[in-house]
Amino acid sequence: MRFYRPFLILLISATIISCKKTDSTAVLSTVSAKTLLNVAYGVDANQVMDIYLPADRRSDSTRVMVLIHGGGWTSGDKADFAVAIDTLKKRLPDYAFFNINYRLSTGTSNIFPTQETDVQAAVRYIYGKASDYQVSNNKFVLLGASAGGHLAMLQGYKDSIPVKPEAIVSFFGPSDLMDMYYNPVGGNFSLSIALAQAIGKTPIQNSLIYSSSSPVNFINGGSPPTILLHGGLDPLVSPSQSVAVSTKLSFFNIINQYVFYPTGGHGNWDTPTYTDAYNNIQAFLIANVH
Repeated sequence: MRFYRPFLILLISATIISCKKTDSTAVLSTVSAKTLLNVAYGVDANQVMDIYLPADRRSDSTRVMVLIHGGGWTSGDKADFAVAIDTLKKRLPDYAFFNINYRLSTGTSNIFPTQETDVQAAVRYIYGKASDYQVSNNKFVLLGASAGGHLAMLQGYKDSIPVKPEAIVSFFGPSDLMDMYYNPVGGNFSLSIALAQAIGKTPIQNSLIYSSSSPVNFINGGSPPTILLHGGLDPLVSPSQSVAVSTKLSFFNIINQYVFYPTGGHGNWDTPTYTDAYNNIQAFLIANVH
C-alpha cells in the first residue's frame, strides 16, 4: 500500500501533463492543403472543377478564385490553367482555387447562354459548399482568359448572385459581342463567322443574345474592381474590347487597371510578359480584395 500514494501522484501528474499536451496540440493543429479533381457541380460530364485548398484555411478569411478557361466557347479545358495555378498559389497562398470546365458550344448544341449559366452554377456550388471547404463565402475573385475572360466579366457584372466578386481579372476577354462581330480584328470576317457559330445566331437573327451576352452592357456604379490585360498584336480579340471596359468602369469611378503589352498576341506571350502580368495581378488583388 505504501506505493499507492506516490503512484497515484505520478498518475495524476502524467494525466495533467498529457492533457496539457493534448490541449497544446489542439491549439497548434493545422488544416492540411487538399486537392480535389473533377468535382461535379452539375449533371453533365463537362460540369466539373478541380479544387485546390490551401493549408490553414478558414471560412472567415480564405479567399476564393474561380478560374475560367478560354477556347472561343467551343474548345479548351481547365487543364489550360495548370501552369497558372502553380504561379498563383505561390503568389497568393491564402487563396483557394476552383478551376472549372463548362459545356462547350458545338454550333447546334450548348449554344449561348449555356456557358454563362454553367459559370453561374459553378459559382453557386462553391458558395453553397464554402463552409465544407472552409473558405470564405463572400471573398470571391473571377479570373478568365479569352472566352473565359468574357465569362468572368459577364458573371461579375451581370450575374453577381449569390455573391458579388471583389475583383475580376480578364486576360484579353471579349466584352462587346456585337462590336466583335461587326468589327473583327483586321477585318477578318472568318472571326465573325466563328463567333456566330458559337452563339448559334448572327446579330441579324438574334440581336438580343449578343447584347445580353456582352459584359460591357452591364457595368454600373456597383461593378467590382477589374484588371484587364491585353496584347497589342492580338489577332482574335481587339484591345478595344478591354479599353471599352476600362473606359466604362472609369466613367462610374470603379477601380480598374488596363495593362497593355504592345507586342503581345493572344496568350502566346513570352515569359517576361507573363511575369509582369502576374506581378500586376498580384498587386491589384492585394490592394482590392479584403
